Amino acid sequence: MKTNPGLSQRLLDRRTLLTLATAGVGLPAFGQQTTVARKKGPLVWLDMDQKELDDAYTQSVYAPNLRQIMGRWATNGEITRQRIGPPHRVAYGPTPVESLDIYQAKRTNAPILVFVHGNAWHQFPGQDYGGFPAEVFVRAGAHYVVLDFISVDEAGGSLMPMADQVRRAVAWLYHNARSFGGDANRLYVAGHSSGAHLAGVVLVTDWVNEFNLPSDVVKGALCCSGMYDLKPVRLSVRSSYIKFTDDMEQALSSQRHLNKLVCPVTVAYGTLETPEFQRQSREFASAVKAAGKAAQLLVGNGYNHFEILETLGNPYGLLGRATLELMNLAGV
Repeated sequence: MKTNPGLSQRLLDRRTLLTLATAGVGLPAFGQQTTVARKKGPLVWLDMDQKELDDAYTQSVYAPNLRQIMGRWATNGEITRQRIGPPHRVAYGPTPVESLDIYQAKRTNAPILVFVHGNAWHQFPGQDYGGFPAEVFVRAGAHYVVLDFISVDEAGGSLMPMADQVRRAVAWLYHNARSFGGDANRLYVAGHSSGAHLAGVVLVTDWVNEFNLPSDVVKGALCCSGMYDLKPVRLSVRSSYIKFTDDMEQALSSQRHLNKLVCPVTVAYGTLETPEFQRQSREFASAVKAAGKAAQLLVGNGYNHFEILETLGNPYGLLGRATLELMNLAGV
């Protein structure tokens, strides 16, 4: 089977590296550790000073193998497309970026899994980030859909247009499921990192009043390594490129709107993630349960923020198995 070695490198070209740097995602050499002692500054959030909080929202500080993992995503995505065929690309909105890739199952009236990619709300081709798990779900009899949407940079520092596009993409899939053999009544959402944040926003959408759709448009969700309350994020280095407002923080903090949540949620994180991403996941799962809603918390022992996503591309991996079970496809 032929692969294109240039595809992996494309993810790490100068533009990508600059994007990651802008996101506060530094790229130290593999295995590099910081051992220089420093004096702790004033506390900014919980027991963290500003540097500690910034580091807690800068993934590469805790995942120095980011380059290698991104390369695997790209290579495995290309191999996946060679094995099952390219996705069908469809527009869900009027602007060029408002498009989605549908990896179609062979059977009709099949359930749909929508994947929302991360990258600190920056632009990243969904095909390169989220394409590699497609075969797991297509082989199990589900359509696998990867969204593209505006970046925070293109949106002038606001997360609101991004959230709006992801919501509209889900609404489009509900309305148009039959056109590609999908079952609108079995629509699921999965997200990773800032994509899990956006997936959380989808889960607390007022579908009835805002979209004239049933309240239970989404039947279940996987939220992996995400952020569900934006207050600490606003205090961190990410505020250097996100123009947070009180309204944005409130509207897009899904943990504050759990009264609108109507589907079961699987929340996951790795033990090698930053302390804030671990805390955010634990507290979101606890809050969902406290609200009387169904939640499962998965802890990936020995996985960092990027490694854990790779398990979505394995039907026996932590995320792959959990998502198939969520969709009632584990026995297929």
